[in-house]
Amino acid sequence: MAEDRSLPPRASIPSADNSVWADVSPLLQAACQDLQEGELIHGDNFNLFAAMSALEIMDPKMDSGIACTYYSLDEAIENGVAPVPISADKTTDVRCMIDIMDHLLACEATWHKGHSLAQTVYSCLYLLRPERTSSHALLHSYCKVIRATCKAILSVVSEARTHEEEDLFTMAYGLPLSGNGDEKCLSMLNAVEETISRQLRACKASSSKRRVSEDVEPLQNNPDLEEGYCKALLCRLRFRKHFYHLLMSMKRPQGRGLELARKHIASCISEIDYIWKSSEFLRANAHGMSEQNIDNTTASGCQPIGFDASLNCRLSAPTPPRSIKILSLEKALEYFMKLLQDLDVICSYSLDPSLEAALLFVIKFQKSQPDLVARAHLQLLLVQDGKLYGRDPMFSMITRAAGLPEVTENHDIQKNEFMVQLGQLVINLLKILCTNAAWQRRKLGKMLQDWRVTYVQLEMAFKGEFAEASKTSNNKKICFKIYQHILAWVEEQTYWIAFRFLNLGFELELYSVHDYCMVYWYIYVVLIKLAEKKHLRMAMSSDSAKKKTKKKRDSFKDGEMDYQIPAAVLFLQSQIYLAEGLSMMFAALRNERRIVPLQSPFNTEHEIFIQQFELLQKACVPDHISYVTFKESTMHANFSTLAICDHFKEAQKIAKEVKSSFANDPDTMAELRRVEQVAERNSIALNVCRAGALDPKLKTFFTFCHHPFYATAIVKRS
Repeated sequence: MAEDRSLPPRASIPSADNSVWADVSPLLQAACQDLQEGELIHGDNFNLFAAMSALEIMDPKMDSGIACTYYSLDEAIENGVAPVPISADKTTDVRCMIDIMDHLLACEATWHKGHSLAQTVYSCLYLLRPERTSSHALLHSYCKVIRATCKAILSVVSEARTHEEEDLFTMAYGLPLSGNGDEKCLSMLNAVEETISRQLRACKASSSKRRVSEDVEPLQNNPDLEEGYCKALLCRLRFRKHFYHLLMSMKRPQGRGLELARKHIASCISEIDYIWKSSEFLRANAHGMSEQNIDNTTASGCQPIGFDASLNCRLSAPTPPRSIKILSLEKALEYFMKLLQDLDVICSYSLDPSLEAALLFVIKFQKSQPDLVARAHLQLLLVQDGKLYGRDPMFSMITRAAGLPEVTENHDIQKNEFMVQLGQLVINLLKILCTNAAWQRRKLGKMLQDWRVTYVQLEMAFKGEFAEASKTSNNKKICFKIYQHILAWVEEQTYWIAFRFLNLGFELELYSVHDYCMVYWYIYVVLIKLAEKKHLRMAMSSDSAKKKTKKKRDSFKDGEMDYQIPAAVLFLQSQIYLAEGLSMMFAALRNERRIVPLQSPFNTEHEIFIQQFELLQKACVPDHISYVTFKESTMHANFSTLAICDHFKEAQKIAKEVKSSFANDPDTMAELRRVEQVAERNSIALNVCRAGALDPKLKTFFTFCHHPFYATAIVKRS
């Protein structure tokens, strides 16, 4: 049975030198009797703006004082909320210590999910007064490593600046993130771990009737529980140790600690497995105090000692305290497993010195929907001291991406104002791609204008420098070539960003069925430009390579090769046909009244077009594209005209043909298979729609079962 603890009487708030507290409860009670529904008490200068910032007294979510059990930390300690030692009985002390460890882990996972540090991890009163735990070696060392871990994670997230997604994450509210000797947290933890390891060995030796080589004081009083409690403590201590080592290893510059970090990740995953296994033992020995509840934050099911989430509520000012539900231990362990797996993906990356490879890696990594901490670590790995991985200058990465020879990487043109600006744009792009999907889409849309402006500035600088100048000097020829290649690459990159921006709308579910026609049409026109610019850039790179190696006898052979379209461009071509096919299919369904047109009293189709593509339109991506262009392209679409050119069959055909070129690229192969599946099924659906044009019972539905942003049509008889 749980102990029956009655709350102590609340002490009065001490008065300051120039203030006296008065009880306003009678006044509020009298006001409540006269106030009607929706009315409020206010002064003469009260206005609507002030009403938006008003606090509702006695509302637990608004009034930080209403839910407080104690007015101060001292008051809570005096009333025995966080005793040291936790219990005079050693067995109870160990059990309660494990409960504290488990609840802190659940609080830490909740904090990582974006809640306030003050109301999660630092709801533990033992962390607020580091000096109080010095007499309890296990508790003291554990609190030290918790503080050090929180400080390390705060540092990473703050440095990566991804905390803009969730401002509360990095707010420390003056909490004691550092205690005396916290830098030695691992040595203290190792000492405690070694002591418990000796106790476990002594216990096993005693149970097997072997001679004990050393006189070791047992962990607690019950010999039958000694082994179980030792193992439960050790796996929790070792998880903490390896997790802290992991964070320190990943902080090493230029990815030098990634290999070591992977070893600590493997150890952390192993210790989480042992934590799961210890749960049954801890529940069985909770002495009737456990509660069988899926929301339990401890393995034993008991309420942890030493926590008061309401004590730090006032630290959340100037905003009202949030209502926080701490994750269960099960959910917390699942979160840490996912975090460790995401960090392992980052640590296993080969640090390919290619900007395109880095961008594709981030996009692939984001598909697993990593949380804030993992994304912050990825960003700090990618961008260090303004360089890729802290070692490759951005201008060097841009010249390689633009297909220029290595000799251009150290050219003085990199000091040009607009080249420096371009390098900063690339850094910003890498950082933005590491943010969450919503924040990423917003920033990418705004960034498009910067890329367009930079392109125009580079183009003007290019024309100004070479319009009148002689191109005979070798240096001028090199500069001319650098500008040409980089301008082509900047245009290609701009359309790649636009394509990413449009695709994120599907992930965020920002489009309705009625928007799909215009969305796929816009994807179609963006992909055409992207394929065109990629082809141009690859052709320029190919020409440069040929001029270095071509021999006269190979000139005819090379002339034939010029007409071959690169596989990367064909890959985009398959998506162009797929996007065009979907756009025309939706247009035909709309024009033939197979889809009920949107009847909105608020937005016309023209207004929806502007709302969806405003950021693209402002950046003129692509040029000369408007709502009128969209209407002219789709207004005559019907199923009889779609029979003439089956875009889906063309997409399927190209996807099949180009597969052989990507035999060593599993990610592109998987994408081609998805495109092929969508194209095949949509071609069938198109034929069914055409054959059943006069059947009113045929209904067309769309699903994303084969691809995250290319819809698959399903035709059913209602």
